Amino acid sequence: MTVQSAIFLLVAIVAEVAATTALRFSEGFSRLVPSAVVVAGYGASFYFLAQGLKLGLHLGIAYAIWAGLGTVLIAGVGVLLFQEQLTPGVMIGIALVIVGVALINLFSYEH
Repeated sequence: MTVQSAIFLLVAIVAEVAATTALRFSEGFSRLVPSAVVVAGYGASFYFLAQGLKLGLHLGIAYAIWAGLGTVLIAGVGVLLFQEQLTPGVMIGIALVIVGVALINLFSYEH
């Protein structure tokens, strides 16, 4: 993974988290601005993911990192913005996602 491809992947993750957060505010796409952020955010997310793939990211690995870290970040957004509670089981699941992403990253590329 090159620095540039990692940056593209990180931007894709941030855009996906922003879009998913806006989805909560869109109230079923009945509010224009959050709905526009959803469409733009997901579009940007897939664009930057595609750019990372173009630079040589492996599809399965990039998607696992994108989805896993996005899930962890969205759980954090839920706690911070929407006062959602994390049960012990959810916290264990999040920890497993983090460990899984770390293992994928550690063992997937030649160093």
